[in-house]
Amino acid sequence: FEKLCSISLSHINVYACLVCGKYFQGRGLKSHAYIHSVQLSHHVFLNLHTLKFYCLPDNYEIIDSSLEDITYVLKPTFTAQHIAHLDKQAKLSRAYDGTTYLPGIVGLNNIKANDYANAVLQALSNVPPLRNYFLEEENYRCIQRPPGDIMFLLVQRFGELMRKLWNPRNFKAHVSPHEMLQAVVLCSKKNFQITKQGDGVEFLSWFLNALHAALGGTKRKKKSEWG
Repeated sequence: FEKLCSISLSHINVYACLVCGKYFQGRGLKSHAYIHSVQLSHHVFLNLHTLKFYCLPDNYEIIDSSLEDITYVLKPTFTAQHIAHLDKQAKLSRAYDGTTYLPGIVGLNNIKANDYANAVLQALSNVPPLRNYFLEEENYRCIQRPPGDIMFLLVQRFGELMRKLWNPRNFKAHVSPHEMLQAVVLCSKKNFQITKQGDGVEFLSWFLNALHAALGGTKRKKKSEWG
């Protein structure tokens, strides 16, 4: 889900409770995460930005290699070598809930009326040149955008979703597109929404053009970093 505190709705300094999955701001005395830990005896929290684990209310960092699976699910990474072999070997993966799945052929949660967008996003995730570009974050991490430009959020969120869809170490055989769709709502100025059905062809056209522009493409040159 979008990384917002479930109480303050702030996106600053957000922690996930690893017992119930809810998001809370801060970990200091009287913070929402601190109060949650005391009231419900939920003690392990993950900083969603730094990917560090903490025990509350004692407020010390937890360093344990067994927790690496959680950080990898939150932020999967792919090497160039791994990407080059994606289409050469179709290997089933086993999710942590016991189900088997084929990376890249993964369901997207239907939140409300977003199935039209899900279909487009899943189709794009299986276009090899597009997929390969977005799986490797280094391809676009350093692209300079004007201050206050929100459109680059689409690039970041699409890359994150692509890596989760192709993650061979998922907890479940489906992925939530919530953050991606929140970026779509914002960047399209609510022309495409989660709560109302939209036209898949219109969404595809807008989305590709928005990615193209955010990556430095122009109408005149009709060329960006990836097409």
